[in-house]
Amino acid sequence: MDPKVSNGSGLQDEHITSLLVFGFLQDGSSCSFRKDLQALGRELPVPARWGQRHDEELQTDGGRHSHFLPETDSESQEEVIQNIARQLAQIGDRMDRSIPQTLVDHLAMQFTNGSLSEEDRREHLAAALEAVLHTYPKDMEMEKTMLLLTMLLAKKVASHTPSLLRDVFRTTVDFINQNLLPYVRNLVRNFVMFR
Repeated sequence: MDPKVSNGSGLQDEHITSLLVFGFLQDGSSCSFRKDLQALGRELPVPARWGQRHDEELQTDGGRHSHFLPETDSESQEEVIQNIARQLAQIGDRMDRSIPQTLVDHLAMQFTNGSLSEEDRREHLAAALEAVLHTYPKDMEMEKTMLLLTMLLAKKVASHTPSLLRDVFRTTVDFINQNLLPYVRNLVRNFVMFR
């Protein structure tokens, strides 16, 4: 996991990841940061329909980038992502107990350091993820485990220090987009296809 390498995620990808992380944090969130989370949710941009052609992006080769989410009949893409987030949060709830509180305390302390750059925050998140990653069984896909633990660490830090919610949210979205975006794309695509 190199937090310095970007895979070129676009606005569409960032929005999907933002909705996924937001949904994960929202599901079963403690009262300690619910108000802050509701305020953050009002700030998230929500496109009218993700599959519309005016949302396509011009690529450097002159072609158009079409979005990977097919149109759905019974539910919007936002609802699909919310359902995925809810399912991941349920799995995360079972994993929650094995994250040491000292690790959460240390990560929260790092995030309170106002002089840290976004890159430094991603590096601290990556280090915390590495510290807990080896404690989980290998029967789950590595990318799924990393995604769950990343969002779970964000949730635990926000619960620990609610004032850090926005910073933790932004760093988590950036980290996932830089390290796990292909997995997130496949997760959403497969969820839509097998509904």
